[in-house]
Amino acid sequence: MAEALAPAESEAGDTRFMPRTPRGRWRAWLNRRVPPRRRVVLHRGNVFIFPSRTGFAFIGLIALLILAAINYQNSMVFGLAFLLASTFALAISHTFRNLSGLTIEAAGVRPVFAGEHAEFGVRLIRATPRGHHALWLGWPGEIPQNVDLDEESEQRLHIPVRASARGWLDPGRLRLETTWPLGLLRAWTWLDLAQAALVYPQPLLAGPPRRAALANGEGEQLVAEGHDDFVGLRPYRPGDSLKHIAWKSFAQEGELMVKEYGGHADRRLWLDFEALPGLGVEERLSTLCGWVLACEAARDEYGLRLPGVEIAPGHGEAHRAELLRALALHGKGEQPRGLAS
Repeated sequence: MAEALAPAESEAGDTRFMPRTPRGRWRAWLNRRVPPRRRVVLHRGNVFIFPSRTGFAFIGLIALLILAAINYQNSMVFGLAFLLASTFALAISHTFRNLSGLTIEAAGVRPVFAGEHAEFGVRLIRATPRGHHALWLGWPGEIPQNVDLDEESEQRLHIPVRASARGWLDPGRLRLETTWPLGLLRAWTWLDLAQAALVYPQPLLAGPPRRAALANGEGEQLVAEGHDDFVGLRPYRPGDSLKHIAWKSFAQEGELMVKEYGGHADRRLWLDFEALPGLGVEERLSTLCGWVLACEAARDEYGLRLPGVEIAPGHGEAHRAELLRALALHGKGEQPRGLAS
């Protein structure tokens, strides 16, 4: 299903206007030539090849040699020029074959917090006995990685992209290129592996939220948070009220002990968007994100209230992931074009 999906959300919104600009026409043509797919096999239809700067200099040298050979009627110079030309022609085949037959497959990406780097998994699979050498992979604006597929049948890479804002991070098209073996030609392709990373808000640790006491006395009993029920005795600490000292126990044991009382309170916490007045939307979401992490670390039961969204209290990794996802996608919409996170 993902193979037949439309372009990325950032592009789909202005698809109607793409043909009106050279860049838009280029994107539309590229989407037809190399459509988004989670698994792509490289062949002559999706691999581009062109002389590199070194290659153009090499062509210029061949042209100068031919002109010199014609001018001086020198057969040795002709032979050298034709030898270099045949070398260039062979380099075209070898550079193209270095990419042809290679399979590139999306290998998943984990959610991250804003400000971190999302590491997109990419698997390279060799289907032929020959190797693939000096391959460079990278997202636009990021430093590419180098990989060789010589003895291994496949390799898995994690290619990072900085996640600057919450929501879905679509890294764009992956650039794969090579200039192997002589550097005279550059073969490349632009791949859309149809995957996106979920970016959570950047957490702000502003202290845990207050617990809300239940009026009906239900819930787990919390020590030293009430004055209704006797819980037990504990050693005296400086500053404790004298009226809570267990004098009978002191007369029997000779040790100062303090009576401890408890009230009933609900350990289920509600993390409420509306409970943070005076903050902007992103600051509220970041604070709630920090509270989610703090509550999970404390093993509390906690729920989330956002405008139009309410998630019942719970705990555990699955519950934590559900709440963080809700915070990440608040006001952003669902996953774009069915990309797999």
